[in-house]
Amino acid sequence: MLTVIAWIAVFGVLVAVHELGHLLVAKSFGMRVDEYSLGFGPGLAKYRYHGTQYSLRAIPLGGYVRIGGMDGEKTADPNDYPNRPLWQRVLVIFAGPVMNLLLAFVLYVIVLGWVGLPVASTTIEHLIAHYPAAAHGLRVGDRIVSIDGQRVSSGTAISALISKHAHQTLSIGVVRGRRHFGFAIRPRYDRSLKRYLIGIELGTAMAHLAPLAAIKAGVVQTVQLTGSWFVALYQLITGQHAFDLMGPVGIAVTVGEAARAGWYYLLSLAAVLSANLALFNILPVPVLDGSRLFLLGVEGVRRRAMDPVRESMIHLVGIVFLLLFVVFVTYHDIVHYLHIG
Repeated sequence: MLTVIAWIAVFGVLVAVHELGHLLVAKSFGMRVDEYSLGFGPGLAKYRYHGTQYSLRAIPLGGYVRIGGMDGEKTADPNDYPNRPLWQRVLVIFAGPVMNLLLAFVLYVIVLGWVGLPVASTTIEHLIAHYPAAAHGLRVGDRIVSIDGQRVSSGTAISALISKHAHQTLSIGVVRGRRHFGFAIRPRYDRSLKRYLIGIELGTAMAHLAPLAAIKAGVVQTVQLTGSWFVALYQLITGQHAFDLMGPVGIAVTVGEAARAGWYYLLSLAAVLSANLALFNILPVPVLDGSRLFLLGVEGVRRRAMDPVRESMIHLVGIVFLLLFVVFVTYHDIVHYLHIG
């Protein structure tokens, strides 16, 4: 049940933000917007405001914005989409993907600045039996504050100092309750892990970035994610990477796992999905935003718009192609998760 709820919530937010981008820019240019809908099929709720119907529908598999004249009908209304300047129509279409990239950025800022990044703390959460730490009297709940006189404030620093001084006896200072204790412990070599250990497992703490640092990191994360997406697409096209796309079932399962793991994982995954939705939408595939941008580019070069009926046919073909693609990747997911075929 958690998987279903989390998937509907995440997917709903991504679609709502995407369609909101189209809506806001169209409205800002004075275009007639007939409906903003979340979901398809029978209506569950609706509300009319400033000439636009806002709808919630029963099938949560997407959403849409109905802008006057955008469906191919001929219209003389100057406020309808086909009769507005080319640059305005381009911005209306481009606004959806841009909003998803902005959402990815905002989610990263929230994750890094407010939710926090899970890191190893300095508190002992578990002791491994028969290893030096347990043998010398360290306890679960002890907080390590120093190693060989050096103050430590993170699990990373503890691991680094243990590795650095692995061949000698370490002086480890801990806080237990309100009392300070010191222990002399010599790390032991673990043959399976091929490194020296004292036999402790540290707990997890949430590290938070300062607001400006979180904003900067959010930009970096979003830019890197965008670049990685284009590299992966190039490798897929050129055959350098095997076709291994995840479909709706696989994404839903992954969202459910992230929801169970915590807010950091869920919001980080939502950021990745939002950016992927933006970038997938700019592909020049009929019915996607990218194909509309491509046709607007052709119109700009030819100095005249494509016949509305022909454009509608192109998008109809795109819908069929997209549905077949969804069926294919869904079948791939089912085979993968049920181990059949």
